[in-house]
Amino acid sequence: MDCTRVNWEALDALIIDFVTSENLVVEDDACANSSPSPSSSPCISSSSYHARLIIRRIRNSIESGDIQNAIDTLRSHAPFVLDDHRILFRLQKQKFIELLRKGRHEDRVAAIHCLRTCVAPSALDAYPEAYEEFKHLLLALIYDKDDQTSPVSNEWAEKRRYEMAGLMSSVLRASLQAYDPLFSMTLRYLISIHKGFCFHQGISSAVSDLTHRLLLEERDPPATPLESMYEAPPFDEVDIQALAHAVELTRQGAVDSMKFAKGDLFQAFQNELCRMQLDVSVLDELVKEYCIYRGIVDSEMQMITGPVKRNQFEVAHRLSRDCSAEIDLNTSQHSDVEDYCMLDGALVNDAEMSSKEGGEVGSERTNVSEDCSNSWSNKCENTRALVRIRSHMNCESNKRKRWRGRIDETDRLPDPSFSKSETGINPLENKYEIALALKELVSRGMVAEAVNEISTMDPDFFTQNPVLHFHLKQVEFLKLVSAGDHNGALKVACSHLGPLAANDQSLLKTLKETLVVLLQPDGNTTGKDLPLNDLANTLQVSVGNRLGIEEPQLMKIIRATLHSHTEWFKLQMCKDRFSNLLKIDSLKEVNTDLIGAIKSRSNKENNANLSSQLTTTSSSTMTSEDGGSSSLMMTTQTSSREALWEESAILKVMEFLALSRSDAIQLLSQYNGNAEAVIQQLFG
Repeated sequence: MDCTRVNWEALDALIIDFVTSENLVVEDDACANSSPSPSSSPCISSSSYHARLIIRRIRNSIESGDIQNAIDTLRSHAPFVLDDHRILFRLQKQKFIELLRKGRHEDRVAAIHCLRTCVAPSALDAYPEAYEEFKHLLLALIYDKDDQTSPVSNEWAEKRRYEMAGLMSSVLRASLQAYDPLFSMTLRYLISIHKGFCFHQGISSAVSDLTHRLLLEERDPPATPLESMYEAPPFDEVDIQALAHAVELTRQGAVDSMKFAKGDLFQAFQNELCRMQLDVSVLDELVKEYCIYRGIVDSEMQMITGPVKRNQFEVAHRLSRDCSAEIDLNTSQHSDVEDYCMLDGALVNDAEMSSKEGGEVGSERTNVSEDCSNSWSNKCENTRALVRIRSHMNCESNKRKRWRGRIDETDRLPDPSFSKSETGINPLENKYEIALALKELVSRGMVAEAVNEISTMDPDFFTQNPVLHFHLKQVEFLKLVSAGDHNGALKVACSHLGPLAANDQSLLKTLKETLVVLLQPDGNTTGKDLPLNDLANTLQVSVGNRLGIEEPQLMKIIRATLHSHTEWFKLQMCKDRFSNLLKIDSLKEVNTDLIGAIKSRSNKENNANLSSQLTTTSSSTMTSEDGGSSSLMMTTQTSSREALWEESAILKVMEFLALSRSDAIQLLSQYNGNAEAVIQQLFG
């Protein structure tokens, strides 16, 4: 399994943008009193979403055979599309077929009327072959739709609906700039690269089952450029090859895509990515699982069915959600926690109790208290732990979103408000909350509190995770040094860092670098702005594993596909032209170097103090050394050119032989970089 590190905060940002853009979540406060009308719904934030709804409505109409409804929708929302006579002719042809398909006498009359008034006139202005297609279409009047040997069996085929629907989606997406959210495009691209890399290398993928279910083989038909674009000036071959290999097009397909995008490489790239079809239901489930795991949305597992008494609900809600006040478990509030645990038991055994009419509640509570002896599986201890952890963070009220799901809004936008159900928070499912709260503690730099809580709940946890323990204690050490408590820092080093490094030699180098921080002048060491996100995420995964929480499948997909992306472009010996557009670079930017962060801050401060002196002396130094540095740069560039073949030669081989960049370079290496020799040898 690859060890690719991922910037999960960058993925969080992409996911939040995705679920918001697709209207998959709601804010409870924002949507509680919202109106069902689209204009007043605060959950729908962009015109792009409305445009995608229009496209979805048109697509659904065509796929169901309701061509007239699709045409009416186009006239209402995108009339300019019907100005393209090629599209109008194809729609009218399909409308004729669908009317005949119904089989009733009145529909056949309507089909003939459509043929006279719509199909024939539009055929005259569509394209040169259109009139021949029109005459061929007349055969559908005499050949049955179920006759697979008829000359018009293709016209009768229902796949024509889906081809037409896909074509309209491609055209409308580009025309309305209604591209799918960035995460959706990034995922398509990464999976496509991953599949290509695995095939090229002849290796199997650990996530192949997921990726095959998620990214379908089918693509929407491409939107073809108008005839007026056929005489477009030639495009840069570098752009053509980059597009062709990024989205698996022929060279001519890439040229046509560039023509349709009027030479805009990145628009053409987005058009092609959105042609790739994702299984939306699978995608939504993966995203939902990830959102629950990362605390972006509330977990459905926290909700229970069945009524809960009001006073019980208030105890549960206050203890599990309210973290605005410090809580001392040694005070009378401890009884609230016990009540909460008893509520836990009552909820768990609700079904049992209903079947045991006349059973004593006291015996049920005895069973609950007996269950309070295990560590991570101890629900009562988990409840207390969650209260303690949140008491460390003077946190605001929960602002998580609620999962709404993908609702059919092609006809109208329903009221996204939710009625308050008579349900309570299920304290059995505090596991997600504990892992998330511990992650939050570490991300805020409160590692000592996190370590203490984990050790209280599970004394063996850090015995099984010594490297994680070392890095947490390393942060605690740096925080103490930053606060000027060198004695406290040395105690942490002697009690924890030293013994841990003694048992794992790979940690010795890090330990030495950590101890050097003690030598920094007072005030030059800061515990703020340390890169703690990766450490916090690692802790969440480790704690989650102990709690029986599986890592989301989406995390596995992203980790595997990012690894393949990196390895693929190593083979291609070039940088990905589209990685910045799709935020792939951000997903790979993971800073785990705590000592480096401190050194960097110290260097910046020192550089700022010396900036005036350096400015005075640098101009004369640069003047005297300019010639030398320039010649060195030219020598470096020349040597790199000699190390690889000329870019023009690589592109020529890629173009003429339709090869990938890495294969073209390998061929050139056999012929000393001579592109003509390569082509002549293969075609001669």
